[in-house]
Amino acid sequence: MSTPPPTAQVLIVGSGPTGLTLACDLARRSVDVRIIDKSPEFPRSSRGKGPNPRSLEVLADLGVVDRVLAAGSAPLPMRKYRDGLPVADADPFEASHPTPDAPYDRPWLIAQWRLEEILRDRLAEYGVQVELGAEATGLATGPDSVTVALADGRSLAARYVVGCDGGHSAVRKLLGVPFEGKTAEEQMMVCGDVEADGLDRGYWHQWFDEDGAVLLCPIPGTRSGWWFQAGPERDRTGAPVPPSLESFRRLFAKHTGLPGSHLSRADLLSTYRVNERLADRYRVGRVLLAGDAAHVHSIAGGLGMNTGIQDAFNLGWKLARVVTGAADPALLDTYEEERLPVASWTLDITSERLRATLEAIRRPGGGLDTAVTAETTGLTRGYHWSSLSPAGSTTRLRAGDRAPDAPCHDAGTGAPVRLFEAFAGPHFTLLGFGPGTADALRATEAAYGDAVRVYGVGADGPAGLTDEAGHARTAYGIEPGTDTLVLVRPDNHVGLIAPAADSRAVGAYLDHLSDTAFRRL
Repeated sequence: MSTPPPTAQVLIVGSGPTGLTLACDLARRSVDVRIIDKSPEFPRSSRGKGPNPRSLEVLADLGVVDRVLAAGSAPLPMRKYRDGLPVADADPFEASHPTPDAPYDRPWLIAQWRLEEILRDRLAEYGVQVELGAEATGLATGPDSVTVALADGRSLAARYVVGCDGGHSAVRKLLGVPFEGKTAEEQMMVCGDVEADGLDRGYWHQWFDEDGAVLLCPIPGTRSGWWFQAGPERDRTGAPVPPSLESFRRLFAKHTGLPGSHLSRADLLSTYRVNERLADRYRVGRVLLAGDAAHVHSIAGGLGMNTGIQDAFNLGWKLARVVTGAADPALLDTYEEERLPVASWTLDITSERLRATLEAIRRPGGGLDTAVTAETTGLTRGYHWSSLSPAGSTTRLRAGDRAPDAPCHDAGTGAPVRLFEAFAGPHFTLLGFGPGTADALRATEAAYGDAVRVYGVGADGPAGLTDEAGHARTAYGIEPGTDTLVLVRPDNHVGLIAPAADSRAVGAYLDHLSDTAFRRL
């Protein structure tokens, strides 16, 4: 393979939610990024049912959450049936509500194609377009770049390549990275987008019988579009019947007791098998893996797309620092260090939630609400084990935790400001709780400029945030009368917690990240 000069700092292979999130994050950091996809046109598949609360926080940071909320809907109550008759309704989020530290209390229903469209529009605002019809078939790494050969004979080169190209990832296969795990052939569903009439669109309908199931969830933004999922028909030999409108109609009539003619169209058909697989490496030199290219698991709990979005948010700021020369490439090792254990945990929790759900649906009234737990919100995952999370804690937080939100006010203007608004963007954020942090805030601002935004919480001055209701202190576990520094990473995880008296800790942390011979903290 010839080695053309790099045409971008980063080349992303795959334009699903993971690749688009990463591309948006890199583009807003002024990284020269290209994103390609083998598909000849953008898919219209609904597939994943939407972002969970943690992914909504990521989308808010990227500046698109309002568009996502407007294009989708809140999760619907689930209506469960047995023998064609309704037996129970359940709303797993009925008792949920936003809190000062967590503004999104539930996932959001939105077709995957619509979410991708919103992210593509955001990416276009940075002047970057997805390049279609570009299938990766070869990979060669040089000392300063990676060259990707395409099926049409072209070659593209970049300083780094990220494979976000799904469970059948060409990038992962070209790297030779093992993808160990198992496929549960007996756990199978047929899926598709259908047009249906005669059903109440205010519910996610779930018909569970002893010999199969049919699930229909309305697709937001459509008049009569629904997600269809079912256990497959079997032929005389016991083999599963491929998905089709005719098969869907027979399954629908069998389990609902309604005429199959209620379904008038079925497309974007697929057969889903439960796969649990994990790449044993996320980085091979200048090539990295993210999303389904690195991990696949049961859909129970809805963590697939969300884990990929959160992979991208973890990787974006690190990759940007490396390609702009602000950090040594060894910083990229912390991506695998932090995200591979999360993927391993995800395999475990989704497997356990699938087991619990399969047990629940054996009984009348059981349904997919069994898969929903506090852990599936994505808000509980931190990186306590990471080398980027040195010792430091309060009564509520440890280094590595997700940084909480809180409503505050600008001390100068009195305008309302949420901490998430202060965090949004490509910078670190240093919060100083207590007047004793003022010197450390000034010193950090002078030394690091716009790379670190500083805010005195409760302090006076133009950079200060007032916390009259005490929500910020409560969320961060700051005891009355204590002066505490909290450094928040660009991916909105806590990097460091230190007493104000240890003001040098902040500079030491940031200098380690910038060290050309990156050392573990």
